[in-house]
Amino acid sequence: MKPQNIYSAILANPRQETIEQLLKKNDIKIERIISKGHKSPETGWYDQEINEWVLVLKGKATLVFEDQTLIDLIEGSYINIPSHTKHKVTWTDPDRETIWLAIHY
Repeated sequence: MKPQNIYSAILANPRQETIEQLLKKNDIKIERIISKGHKSPETGWYDQEINEWVLVLKGKATLVFEDQTLIDLIEGSYINIPSHTKHKVTWTDPDRETIWLAIHY
């Protein structure tokens, strides 16, 4: 066992959003996601088979749901997204990294 740091190894200007799997066991997957001005494609929705709990550790983001509900997330904000709840990321801070912790279960 070796401790890791959720804030380490972050590129200053990533061209693409980074999704790193931190743990996967049975029906649980934990990911670190790093965004910097990244957002979901204009067409299509995330429509996941399993629930997703996300926490913004650093930065800011905006989610939109299929019913057009907008949710602004800031550092410390978290949300549980039930399976098959269509959603997308419409904005992340372009000036600094947004670091997400996502738990899929």
